[in-house]
Amino acid sequence: MATRLKYITALAVVGATTSVSTMAEELTVEEVIVTAQKREQRLVDVPVAITALGGEEIAQKGLTNIQDIAFAVPGMALREDGPGSYQIFMRGLSNQYGSDALVGVYLDEAPVTLSGFDQLDVRPVDLERVEVLKGPQGTLYGQGSVAGAIRYITASPDLNEWGGSIQAQESFISGGDSREVIGGVLNAPIVTDKFGIRIAAHAEEGGGWQDQPEAGIKDGNNQDLRIVRTKMLWKPTEALSVQGMVLVHRNESQLGLGYEQPDRTVTVAVDRARRLVPKKFEYDLYNLDVKYDLGAAELLSSTTYIDHDHQYPASYIGGPETVYGGALEGTDDRHTRAHQFTQEIRLSSAGENFFNYTFGGFYRSMSNALTAYYDTLFAGDYFGGLEYYDRDTYESYALFGDISFRFGRWELGTGVRYFQDDQKSWDGLTEETDSFDSVDPRAFASVKVTENINIYASVGSGFRSGGFNRGPADNFEPETLISYELGSKGILGGGVFAYEAAVFYSDYKDMLRRGLVFNADTGTTDQITSNIGKAEVKGVEVGLTFRPTERLTLNTTATYLDSEITEVKALGATNLPGDPVDYVPEFSYTLGANYDFDWSAAMPGFFRVDYSYRDKVSYIDLSSFPLENTPQFSDDIALLAARLGMKIGQASVEVFGTNLTNENKWIDPYHAWTNANRTRPREVGIKVGYSF
Repeated sequence: MATRLKYITALAVVGATTSVSTMAEELTVEEVIVTAQKREQRLVDVPVAITALGGEEIAQKGLTNIQDIAFAVPGMALREDGPGSYQIFMRGLSNQYGSDALVGVYLDEAPVTLSGFDQLDVRPVDLERVEVLKGPQGTLYGQGSVAGAIRYITASPDLNEWGGSIQAQESFISGGDSREVIGGVLNAPIVTDKFGIRIAAHAEEGGGWQDQPEAGIKDGNNQDLRIVRTKMLWKPTEALSVQGMVLVHRNESQLGLGYEQPDRTVTVAVDRARRLVPKKFEYDLYNLDVKYDLGAAELLSSTTYIDHDHQYPASYIGGPETVYGGALEGTDDRHTRAHQFTQEIRLSSAGENFFNYTFGGFYRSMSNALTAYYDTLFAGDYFGGLEYYDRDTYESYALFGDISFRFGRWELGTGVRYFQDDQKSWDGLTEETDSFDSVDPRAFASVKVTENINIYASVGSGFRSGGFNRGPADNFEPETLISYELGSKGILGGGVFAYEAAVFYSDYKDMLRRGLVFNADTGTTDQITSNIGKAEVKGVEVGLTFRPTERLTLNTTATYLDSEITEVKALGATNLPGDPVDYVPEFSYTLGANYDFDWSAAMPGFFRVDYSYRDKVSYIDLSSFPLENTPQFSDDIALLAARLGMKIGQASVEVFGTNLTNENKWIDPYHAWTNANRTRPREVGIKVGYSF
């Protein structure tokens, strides 16, 4: 590991100091514009570690969901329970407990995180880019962004030109079913310069490879996915713009949890031949953004409403390595119904000035109802027909401000967010209420060594709200994070070389995990969510892009993470000091190369190859596993993908392959409970398209 770190550091230093100014002027890496600080800036100017993936890059890499994106962003990991059910972890911060997420997800201005276990499945359809903001974003993005934020930036209507595209794809899964995908985009300027619409649609079927032989199910994790997104843009004046978005998402899969065994079969608890209820993941999203250009500033109102319906099974078997030694297993039929309304009003300065600012307020109202029916088998005794109901409501408010001053090459900035969260929970018998609040500041300083080289230092905080424990146990309190970061970004050699590097240290306090408490009323030990103590994370991140010739672009990214639970204060905590933090890969990296060429004078083409590697991740829970069986581990994972394409006029053809070495590895370390997914098998296919 030390050798690998020395190699990465040396590569960054050499890249930052080597002159390539003798190369041709046209050999430049693409300059990226982002809106991470809620105003347009060059990526190199933002004092935050960001991975930005452009829409074309996402398509050429074959990234189809958030799990694919996680492998393309070192240091990012997921706990996945089938399509649409993800918990996203980043920067060495990861646990499965708490009332909200650790990484916030946004679709344009719309927050699509509902709770810690419910983040809407956003697919990369007709995107301008994806921005992955690393580290706490509590000041501008609020709670749920303790470890970072992910922003999907969709393409907006063009008010001047009609156009669009259509694509069709056929691919084949090793040992599984074929996958058919069709999609298209239509851009229509109904009134030139005034009103237009943009419709993006995506549909896919098949693509499964998991079998449940006892039930006669083959390729049962086929997906039947339908997505339609409509954006409308109205500009009655030069200063005023009104943009509306309606997104309809429907997905169904017979074996939709994603759990599987190494032989690609699914084991269902209690009754191996039982056909579980299919997984249905559906939502409708409505967003309205109203912007007014004041000249020196922009005023924004963003309103979002989400209606979410989620039906899914749960199946678990406490295998020989667990504390139950194979004596406990169960299946659940679960149904979640959620509604969320959010409103943000924000005033931001325009351009880069001596004084830059963002001020705003945010309101959120969310209700989430869960109904579950349980079947449990314990030590040979069957308990069936058990029902559980829970309804949680959240009403939160926030005020935030962020300012910065420029003095020549220097920029100094600070910000703060006040947050209040009022919660209510009802299980059909008992109602509980509680309130939590937080003040989250940040500060940074950056200096422009040259116009295209920036060095920055920052300190920021994040916050995740508390929540409820059923019965006599106390409610759990909020957890907080403070993170220190030193970084640099630059474009060198007339634009042929770009780099970014960051080192950071994070102090994670009142960390939430599962705990054990004795219940005097029942004489049993109950599992609760508890603030167990403190964790520390140290990390290094490096990204390099190099264009040695006009046609060839090379890139690499790498992350090293050292995470450790340093203090345990809670009685009955399921971790010990010195334990690593769950789901944190120590080392991960990507390598990529893209070569543009001409099949003929009228037929440009490209060839792209991408490789990603991630160390194994661990899981420790002393309420689930005896000490001698901890940690539980996933596998090291290495994935290779390639794509070859050509354009013939307005038509295009691409052939591609993902997981070309057909790796069959554990992504998740929770396999001793039969609750873990594995890498998707090799997929090869062809994609054709036509633009108009």
